[in-house]
Amino acid sequence: MDTTIPSEGIPRDSAVPSMGVAIDNTIPSEGETGQSTVPSEGIARDPAPPPGGPVHPEPGSGKKWFFIILIGLVFIIGLLATAYYFSHDEQRGISVIRMEGTMVTGQAADAETIGSEVVGRELRNAADDPMVEAIVLRVNSPGGTPAAAQEIIRDLEYAKSKKPVVVSMGDMGTSAAYYVSAHADKIYANPDTFTAGIGVIWRFSDISRWMEKEGFNVSIVKSGSKKDMGTTSRPISDEEQIYAQKIVNDSFENFVTDVISQRPIARSDIDDGRIIRGADAIRLHLVDEIGNLNDAIGGAKALAESRR
Repeated sequence: MDTTIPSEGIPRDSAVPSMGVAIDNTIPSEGETGQSTVPSEGIARDPAPPPGGPVHPEPGSGKKWFFIILIGLVFIIGLLATAYYFSHDEQRGISVIRMEGTMVTGQAADAETIGSEVVGRELRNAADDPMVEAIVLRVNSPGGTPAAAQEIIRDLEYAKSKKPVVVSMGDMGTSAAYYVSAHADKIYANPDTFTAGIGVIWRFSDISRWMEKEGFNVSIVKSGSKKDMGTTSRPISDEEQIYAQKIVNDSFENFVTDVISQRPIARSDIDDGRIIRGADAIRLHLVDEIGNLNDAIGGAKALAESRR
């Protein structure tokens, strides 16, 4: 918006007479003096001022209109925000964060996997947002790596220290996904949600017979006896089997101990690693309520209100 005002001292009447101004050169009739009035060269004629005199912009008028328009825009935005706020009353103040797919560390986020950094960042952002009263973690995952679960748990605990965190399970929330869910303030699941599956598994594939049949040969040079442990070109040795079992046992012990510390669960009900239906999980205290995402949102709002 141009708010420039002519500066003082600049002459306002500097117009040069345009071509077509009539000059009185009428030839006088007999008896007249014969003098004809001719304007002197270089004398500028001032054009007639507009009716009512010259119009000058009022000092500060541009800024005044700028602020009027700005205030109007703020008012309109406020009305739109208010309308949105009340039209989404059921989710007002609730942040829904999705943890869907196999859990891995990092920033993966596609149809198959979800990264711990993605989920963790969203949990922390929601925890620090003053407009968020509670968080719902929507879980639909078969699990993933123990390390990914542990990274997400740290961020979930940070969020839980500031506001309620509720889990809503979809099709499944098993293994490492339940590991994370156990740290929430409350867990919702559907009657046929697959949950639990608490345990650790390490798979080894051996295609050495197929390779031998097809004529493939692999030569390995290694620095230690277990450096190529897990290669598909040979079966694992008895010594490697014992070592792998120790790693799995230690990881499982950490897993199950953590879950039991968070939930009133009997170890004997879950240490076989089986999948448990949502309806049965209620009885075993793996889940708190039967309900869908909307029920979890309502429960999160109730928790937030109870803590005010």
